[in-house]
Amino acid sequence: MPLLPEMDLADPALHAEEDLSPVWRHLRTHEPVHRQPERGPRPGFWVLTRYEDVSAAYRDPERFRSDRGNVLDTLLGGGDHAAGLMLPLMEGPRHAELRGALMKCFSPRALAGVVDSIRAASRELVTETLEDGECDFAQDVAGQLPLRAICDLLDVPRSDRQHLLDMTSSALGAESEQGLRRDAWVSKNEILFYFADLAARRRAAPRDDIVSLLTQVRVGGVPLTDEEVILNCYSLIIGGDETTRLALVGGVAALLAHPEQWARYQAGDIGTESAVEEVLRWTSPTLHVARTAGTDLVVRGREIAAGDIVTLWNASANRDEAAFEEPDAFRLDRTPNRHLTFAYGTHFCLGAFLARAEISAVLGDMRELVADLGPAGPARRIYSNFLGGLGALPLTWSRR
Repeated sequence: MPLLPEMDLADPALHAEEDLSPVWRHLRTHEPVHRQPERGPRPGFWVLTRYEDVSAAYRDPERFRSDRGNVLDTLLGGGDHAAGLMLPLMEGPRHAELRGALMKCFSPRALAGVVDSIRAASRELVTETLEDGECDFAQDVAGQLPLRAICDLLDVPRSDRQHLLDMTSSALGAESEQGLRRDAWVSKNEILFYFADLAARRRAAPRDDIVSLLTQVRVGGVPLTDEEVILNCYSLIIGGDETTRLALVGGVAALLAHPEQWARYQAGDIGTESAVEEVLRWTSPTLHVARTAGTDLVVRGREIAAGDIVTLWNASANRDEAAFEEPDAFRLDRTPNRHLTFAYGTHFCLGAFLARAEISAVLGDMRELVADLGPAGPARRIYSNFLGGLGALPLTWSRR
């Protein structure tokens, strides 16, 4: 493990190749407001690791602003070109109005039909892979279900969905550091080009889907521009596909690593609702969220200047000893479980209900249909400093 002064928390390889649990524990205990210094021409940034501080920052969008960018890499590069155009990168009345319009599509009532489709798709995917007895869970189940759900909401043609999965998988993470550098820019642009075409078709002939809503909605009395529609589609497909996929894969990997928890869940001793929340806490697929200090402020005695980059590390906050009993134990019956996986406050994840429904469907099907679980090869982590988890999870399983 590299020494803390030499460690670069922006390095994707660090998150893919090292267990950072001791680092987060050290920072929470000794330096909860840590400053990573400048690296050559790249600016330094602040690192918040305690649950209390991360949740407080989420609740204070004026002092911890997202309207310059919400990912470390983009802020280190000078800011996100989508700032002020994409819902996660907005603040104030404009954010509230657009979020209110989209929330109507993500309410439990609006999603009732999608949830039925999710349950059917989960049963189909688990049943099909059980027949083979072996699968790469990351690709064959987790790589398919969230994509189907968000593509249903966006009304993406079925013939295009695998291509979109491939693009979203490489836009923010890759199987190697070289792959991330080589493929991410191309993948992001392919996604944007795809939704530019789809949005143009929906403007001309609106349908009952979110892309059509974005082309027709008025914010402040003014329609969204083509660029705003495209960028918000990009945000929805990345958020709706990648994070839930990584939570599902990480949850099954945790069941493999903790067979006693799998046995208790399989026997019906633990409910699915609490199991879903523990999977979300344990996996923390969004490692960090970045903010910009909106004013000079002081956190735990450290002076943060207006304009400084501040990173909120969910990966650490969700394992904070002050917030969770035995945080390094994977306990499917954990309650309460007020994790920060979906953030908090005005930027609480739009798709939280959908993600929970997807994880619940897969876990429920596994409990009913799967007899035994076992590894079939090495798991492989993705290279990213923003998303954390496994890009491959070969396993064997048999049907009850």
